[in-house]
Amino acid sequence: MPNAYVFPGGLVDSTDFSSEWLDIFKTFSSIPYFGLKPVNQNAATRPPIFATDRLKWGSPIPGEVAFRICALREAFEESGVLLVVPKKEEMHVLKSEPDIISRGIHDNICPVELKKWRSLVNQNPSNFIRMCRELEVLPNIWALHEWSNWLTPEGKYGGRRFDTAFFICCLKEIPHTRQDQKEIELFQWYTPLEVLQNYKAEEFWIAPPQFYELSRLCQIPSLNDLHKFASERSIEGCEQWLPVVTVEDDQYISLLPGDKLYSVNTTGSNTHHDGESALHRMVILGSYNIRLQISITPRYKHLLPVLLPSSKSQL
Repeated sequence: MPNAYVFPGGLVDSTDFSSEWLDIFKTFSSIPYFGLKPVNQNAATRPPIFATDRLKWGSPIPGEVAFRICALREAFEESGVLLVVPKKEEMHVLKSEPDIISRGIHDNICPVELKKWRSLVNQNPSNFIRMCRELEVLPNIWALHEWSNWLTPEGKYGGRRFDTAFFICCLKEIPHTRQDQKEIELFQWYTPLEVLQNYKAEEFWIAPPQFYELSRLCQIPSLNDLHKFASERSIEGCEQWLPVVTVEDDQYISLLPGDKLYSVNTTGSNTHHDGESALHRMVILGSYNIRLQISITPRYKHLLPVLLPSSKSQL
């Protein structure tokens, strides 16, 4: 997404689903979902991005694993942050207490080696597998907690749509980032509130899903508390959110599941909502001004966003 403040991430590659990962995760390949916590959510309500049977498509790698591999690979490509577990420490992963903040960063790899592998992975994603094999490390999929799933509204961004999984990862220390001189112009670590304040001050732009999720994160300012919440909540699953964009009084309104007017198709068939007064929407007042209107109860034990005041120009 050009000219925007974004989270690290990117497109899935076929190598993220490669059977070669079975050898890298050999210790875990016989354990369901490679040791990830099982999700309590009914399979019928799971987002398609996770519910799809990948074996039918020829891959033995579950979606929950492959999308985490993708997120970790993309974070390494874009920021130089490598979240891995040394092979010799792999059994500690399943024994870790849930309230311990994930370490995940392998600092024993020299910067020159990291730079070399980052270049190779950027050239060809299959080199991420090769890197893990030669360095004897595993992508730390266990450090990423399922958070949400957003699907691009129809007709946006030139017709290209993205089914995006969001994961949360909490680390004790701020990792060192490395400029890629390609996709990323600047790295900057902020608290969620600082991002929202800078957005409202028009210092930089963020997309509506990021605005919503960062507003959620403002509910838990403590990193330890956020890690505990994200780890425990992730087993509840999530639902796919496809915003339905309407125009009312010259304002764009992005309706979300649960809103009284929400409908995902042109036939007028509505999904669940919390009654005739239920509101779950983002009112787009301008490029740097979003107002959340929410009266629903979040599903899957999730957080409500903190409702911040609108930009001064709209007060």
